Amino acid sequence: MSNKTVPASDIKDPSLSAEGKKRIEWADRDMPVLRLIRERFEKEKPFKGLRMSVCAHVTTETANLARTLQAGGADSVIIASNPLSTQDDAAAAMVQEYGMRVFAIKGEDVATYHKHIEIALDHEPHLIVDDGSDLVATLIQTRKNQIASVIGSTEETTTGITRLLAMQKDKQLPFPAMAVNDAQTKHMFDNRYGTGQSTLDGIIRATNRLLAGRTIVVVGYGWCGKGTAMRARGMGSNVVVCEVDSIKAVEAVMDGFRVMPIAEAASIGDVFITVTGNRHVIDGKHFAKMKEGAIVCNSGHFDLELNLDALAKESTSRKAVRSYMEEFTLKSGNRVCVLAEGRLVNLSCAEGHPASVMDMSFANQALALEYLVKNKADLNPGVHKLPVEVDHEIAGLKLASLGVTIDKLTPEMIEYMNSWQMGT
Repeated sequence: MSNKTVPASDIKDPSLSAEGKKRIEWADRDMPVLRLIRERFEKEKPFKGLRMSVCAHVTTETANLARTLQAGGADSVIIASNPLSTQDDAAAAMVQEYGMRVFAIKGEDVATYHKHIEIALDHEPHLIVDDGSDLVATLIQTRKNQIASVIGSTEETTTGITRLLAMQKDKQLPFPAMAVNDAQTKHMFDNRYGTGQSTLDGIIRATNRLLAGRTIVVVGYGWCGKGTAMRARGMGSNVVVCEVDSIKAVEAVMDGFRVMPIAEAASIGDVFITVTGNRHVIDGKHFAKMKEGAIVCNSGHFDLELNLDALAKESTSRKAVRSYMEEFTLKSGNRVCVLAEGRLVNLSCAEGHPASVMDMSFANQALALEYLVKNKADLNPGVHKLPVEVDHEIAGLKLASLGVTIDKLTPEMIEYMNSWQMGT
């Protein structure tokens, strides 16, 4: 048991639990891979006797991951990884219907967010599930006495892995961390198809604006940017891509998008979407160039992609005009609208990724945690990738759930692939 007493929960409204349970069960229908893992975990109990702290977006899909970890015997505490991403009905159901300890409230202030991080660490976890590496970074900086009991962590975001690699470079990562985001069945599907659809969903729900014929500027052309640009084009938008990586920029050009610096795109865009994981990619000088009615949002993990302090300095006034939409009047007289305070637009203004892609992402999370436990004696501190066999196992389960079959290599093919003597 942990030496500290962890409160029961901190959620908005327990009475929302019935609706939350319905939505959790609805999401579960489209998460067959995770369901199969949960059934196995129920029998094998790989996490029996282990404490786990989970920092994630508290959604219906995350609830099904938490159910899977619970089935595996984990003693878990769950907190939000973003102040605006919690679904309050899902949080209520996790507490009331499934007996979980959850600390997450949509719209919680920064002080509450950090209080919940401390509560998760008070649990003295053996395993950490992180989304942005806030739990790991806080533990390393302020809870060094707990490090020895940590088996390892899993990380699901590009931003979080970037932070972990920085810790590793500085020799400050004292335990193994599984880079779940680097699994092909995670980033190629979750980041591309999940972010692509859910980002536009969030923008449309927040604004009720037609996207066809609009110029949408996508800042960043990683997997999230690719998916967002692809889906925006599918809605009839004229898409501009901004990049700092020459290879990704060439790829965007070959994919049929216009590519230019953000300083140039700032004056022509109708909607701006940042997906870089970096700081102030849209800055004050860019906001100052924006035309009347421009809409700006972020779908990267942290809100710092938009320099909102600089925007405030470039503005003469600001006011709320719709839910999760604030309008800034620039010194030029043009009005610019920012969605969701610059936080994740897909989770703040919509429901986040569809369950079918989170099925693979959370299957990776669950199996990465099991891998840490089974291989704790052999894993050195640092960032690790999941074995490729696990990726293929998840993909195979997903195909089976979709009723799709594929070919297999014949003995002749295998012999040819393993031989150097055979030529044309």
